[in-house]
Amino acid sequence: MSKKKITSKTTLGGIIAALSVALMFMTGLIPVMTYAIPAAAGVLLTMIVIEIDKKWAFGVYAAVALLSMFLVADKEAALMYAMFFGYYPILKAVVEKHCSVPVSWVIKLVVFNLTMVLAFLTSVYVFKIPFDAMQKYGRIAAVLLLAVGNIVFVVFDMMLTNLITLYLMKWQKLLKRLFKF
Repeated sequence: MSKKKITSKTTLGGIIAALSVALMFMTGLIPVMTYAIPAAAGVLLTMIVIEIDKKWAFGVYAAVALLSMFLVADKEAALMYAMFFGYYPILKAVVEKHCSVPVSWVIKLVVFNLTMVLAFLTSVYVFKIPFDAMQKYGRIAAVLLLAVGNIVFVVFDMMLTNLITLYLMKWQKLLKRLFKF
């Protein structure tokens, strides 16, 4: 691989990582975006998956996840990025490439539900982030939140597919000219 190509890949990875971390810092300024901003930061990784490869994307994900856990004030948002939204574009690419549509949906939903439960338990018991609705409504609040989360996840996945299509049709040529892949 030429030195120019490695430089282009490193530059794109650095830019995506910097944009992702900058987005993650925004969770401290806009607290109601605890879930939307990590999702948007994760969406940026799709360019790395498409233009370079999944290994580079995983490296960028790891860098952003670590920086977010140490530097971002909203630990719940950092946890959401690290435990799901950051690696989801990589997972989506792998699963959709190797599995049929029904099987890929089952895998994606199982991973989503397992990581959301794990993220909830981690935020409540490790980071001691209170879940006020649990005190008012009991365990049913967590179940209802997860059910709504599944609906939002399906919409997110479909929107991500549409964004990838838009990127491939409109923006990919511009990015390739800028970074000379």
